[in-house]
Amino acid sequence: MAEFTVESRNRVKRIAELAAYDRETIYQIIDEALVCHVGFVQDRQPFVIPINHARMGDSLVFHGAPASRLVKHIQAGAEVCVAITLLDGLRLARSVVHHSLNYRSAVIFGRGSLVEDEQERLEALKALTEHIVPGRWDDARGPTRQEMQATAVVSLSIESASAKVSSGPPSDEEEDYALPVWAGVLPLRQQALEPEDDPRLSPGIPVPEYIAHYER
Repeated sequence: MAEFTVESRNRVKRIAELAAYDRETIYQIIDEALVCHVGFVQDRQPFVIPINHARMGDSLVFHGAPASRLVKHIQAGAEVCVAITLLDGLRLARSVVHHSLNYRSAVIFGRGSLVEDEQERLEALKALTEHIVPGRWDDARGPTRQEMQATAVVSLSIESASAKVSSGPPSDEEEDYALPVWAGVLPLRQQALEPEDDPRLSPGIPVPEYIAHYER
């Protein structure tokens, strides 16, 4: 995969040595995350909206109510900024000043459009469903015509992006390494727990294999 062109809007300025501009790194972060935050400006008022997403090639797809201001903003082709962060660990130094985080983050820029073709809308909804839990689309009931009419699907072309990846042990001032204070990394991960049956689940329906062995 090629790299995104480094320009003013996607250039990492703070600790630039942690930056990555290649699609492989950025797309891995996008694909692993379940939630992103979409930033946009309407009538000089900034908004940041958390929403689930899916990547289809070089685009992100979202869905929501047709009246949603986020959906309306994207379908109008206005500029959008998307931020994603995956937290990998707490970096605990001997000095509080040098405490930090191990993380992988991506910032994406682009303009979008409304997905109007019915087959493309279905494919986008399938991608969104499969991004959350692979295997679910073929198992659950598909959307009805009425549900499709009540759902807007928008696609955001990834025009520019950058990633920032921080990892490794903490850094301390040289004189602080002798302090009798524990230092290191507390790794963190998102983990699926035991599935909980819906109270109205019909008897005899087992947990599907794709949920029982779900990993993220």
